[in-house]
Amino acid sequence: MLMTAIILLLAILLDAWLGEPKKYHPLVGFGNLALWLEQKLNKPSDPASVRLKGVIAFCLAVIPFVLLTNWLVEIPLLSELLSLYLLYMCIGANSLGLHAKQIQAALECHDIKKARHNMSLIVSRDTQQLDQKQIAKATIESTLENGNDAIFAAIFWFIVAGAPGVLALRLSNTLDAMWGYRTPRYYYFGWCAARCDDVLNWVPARLTAFSYALLGETSQALYCWRKQARLHDSSNAGSVMAAGAGALELILGGGAMYHGKWKERPVFGAGKEAEVDDIGNALALIKKTIYLWLFVVSILAFIETYTFA
Repeated sequence: MLMTAIILLLAILLDAWLGEPKKYHPLVGFGNLALWLEQKLNKPSDPASVRLKGVIAFCLAVIPFVLLTNWLVEIPLLSELLSLYLLYMCIGANSLGLHAKQIQAALECHDIKKARHNMSLIVSRDTQQLDQKQIAKATIESTLENGNDAIFAAIFWFIVAGAPGVLALRLSNTLDAMWGYRTPRYYYFGWCAARCDDVLNWVPARLTAFSYALLGETSQALYCWRKQARLHDSSNAGSVMAAGAGALELILGGGAMYHGKWKERPVFGAGKEAEVDDIGNALALIKKTIYLWLFVVSILAFIETYTFA
C-alpha cells in the first residue's frame, strides 16, 4: 500500500507538472485501433449479431493489453515504472482543469464564440446556440462528471487492481466514449462497452459523490443525491451530478440539444443558477477531492506499514 500511495502521489504531480503528452499519447493509438475494429465488425445485421460483434470488438481491444500489463508488472523494477507511467497517462486532472479554465477565460472576456468552440471540445451537446449562463452550467456539469471519469475512477481502480485495473478502466471508458451512443449505428454495437464502463464506474462514482458532499454543502448534497440521482439515465452520472450540484449550491441539468435534437434532462441540485465564477468553484471542489483521496490513501498506507512492520 505504501508503494501504491507513492506512485499515486507521483502520478498526480506529473500530471500537474506536465499535463497530457502533446504528441504520441497512447490513447490516440488505441482510438485508431478502436476505429479500425468498429469499421471492420460493425456491419448491418440483426441486433443480436451486432451486439455479439460489439462484445468481440471490446474483448479484442481491451483484454490483450490488460493481460500484457498484468504480465509486465510481475517484472521487478519495471512494475513500479510501468504503474507510474500508466497511472499518469490515465489521470486527466490537468487537462480537465485546463479546458474548464479556457472556457471560463473566454466567458470573462465576453468572447462567446470562442467559449462555444472550447465547450464543443469537451461535451457532446450542441453548443452553437448556448448563451453565457448555459455555457457556464454545461462546463460545471462536465467538470463534475469528468472528475469521476478522468480522475477518481482511475485512482480507485489503481488502488484496487494496480496498473491492469486502471488500464482496463481507461480503455473501457475510451470505448464507451467512441461506441456508447444510443444512435442507430452504435445502439447494439456499443452495448458491451457502455455496460462495462457502467460497472467499472459504479463504486468510484458513489465514492466521488460522497466526497463532493463531504467537501461542500453536505446536507444539501446528500439530499440531492438521494432524491435526484435516479432521475438520470445513468445512476453513476446521476449520483455524481446531483451530489456535486448540491455541494456547490447550484441548479444544473435541464434540457439541451444533442445532435440536432432536443433532449429533456432532469434538473439537479438546489440553490442558484450557475454563473461564470462557479466554474472556478467546481474546479476547487475537484482539487479538494484529490487532496482528500491522497490523504485517505496515505493514512491507509501508514496504518498498513506500521501494523505489519
